[in-house]
Amino acid sequence: MKRHFASSTLLALALSAPSLAQQNVPEPQGYRTDNYRAPVPATLAGARVLSTAEAEAIWRDKSGAFIDVLPRPPRPQNLPAGTVWRDKPRFDVPRSVWLPDTGYGVLAPATEDYLKQGLARASGGNMSALLVIYCQADCWMAWNAAKRALSYGYRNVAWYPEGTDGWERADLPTTQAQPEPHPGEKK
Repeated sequence: MKRHFASSTLLALALSAPSLAQQNVPEPQGYRTDNYRAPVPATLAGARVLSTAEAEAIWRDKSGAFIDVLPRPPRPQNLPAGTVWRDKPRFDVPRSVWLPDTGYGVLAPATEDYLKQGLARASGGNMSALLVIYCQADCWMAWNAAKRALSYGYRNVAWYPEGTDGWERADLPTTQAQPEPHPGEKK
């Protein structure tokens, strides 16, 4: 009996370790600017933090706009001239708007404008519309982008820290995504 208790206790501790780790990660004052795939905080001041079940309920109710900020994979630099290269497909929460490369800690002005315009389109220009911002688990890019949305004046920002990893673990549907075009770019 004692051995079973010890095993059960160790298993419970092991299963709770990720959430304990997140609770110990402090929110930075500004944006995270490096090591983007690392444990994230359990909170984001001013935003609601969603579980997969909460994100799914919002998605099923169609009560929020889902925004994916995962970067596009870069084209390999040493490809010979004329080589055909295709992006790895990105599978998203259906009906999401994919705004790649908008979760970095420092954004070029054109990228920040792209994020602002993408959020405005997704929200219909309503600063009170619910925005659900995500990428993957342990990805600071969604945390950064959600923090930015708050700084732009959006009042109903939700951060979904498990992102597509949590969505897929829950066996929820995904669809192949295409990035939202940059202004002036053809769809």
